[in-house]
Amino acid sequence: MSASIERAAEVSESLAEIKARVQELTTEPHTPTLVAVSKYKPASDILTCYEDGQLDFGENYVQELVEKAEALPAKIRWHFIGTLQSNKAKILAAIPNLHTIQTLTSAKTAKALDKGLPAERTTPLNILIQINTSGEEAKSGLPPFTSSAADAISPELLELAKVVVTECQRLHLQGLMTIGSLEQSLDASETQKNADFETLKQTRDLLQKSLAAELDGSKWGQNRRLLLSMGMSSDFEAALKAGSDIVRVGTGIFGQRAKKTTA
Repeated sequence: MSASIERAAEVSESLAEIKARVQELTTEPHTPTLVAVSKYKPASDILTCYEDGQLDFGENYVQELVEKAEALPAKIRWHFIGTLQSNKAKILAAIPNLHTIQTLTSAKTAKALDKGLPAERTTPLNILIQINTSGEEAKSGLPPFTSSAADAISPELLELAKVVVTECQRLHLQGLMTIGSLEQSLDASETQKNADFETLKQTRDLLQKSLAAELDGSKWGQNRRLLLSMGMSSDFEAALKAGSDIVRVGTGIFGQRAKKTTA
């Protein structure tokens, strides 16, 4: 499974550079999580990163994640970051070291995940609800809260959050995730904030306030604070500056991906 010496050196160097850039923007006690997005990449690349101390990896496709989880060390923390259908939830939930689902959008899927977790699992499965901050039709996610007004709170998002917290005892609502628009990433500058990141932060703050008023704070977030997963290879530094807790970097670590092929 080992990568060639040249490939291993290339991946190790890229990972070290990304980690250093994340560290530069880290302020205590805030310690962001770097998720290495490894879709389409061989298990040997992931093993190289793991041996360099990287534990969090993200995959977009259920079967690919299943196969990699079986082949790679059990200490890896897998994050599912692809579109998730409820009929695939049971397959994902059976992965012993599945750490987080970052793309929840429905109560049906939440309940399927909760039901599908193995009896022997002792830790809850972390859940991030995906928010479509850019409003792009091609992207999954629930609509964000549109303003600070009480009537702007999306009932769909609030109800899903409540389902996870109150009806899914083996899930832990950790926070919110977005895939921002490329245009926002390119247009944002030192003086102009990324609108998608700001929208997710506002949505988090409003949802947090609603949950705190109604539910036990020990059953969601971390210390009554919902985490944010935003920022990828092209904009993770801007995301960290905006307050992201989790960044998802693929190309920056592994290089350009080959396109998925079918037999």
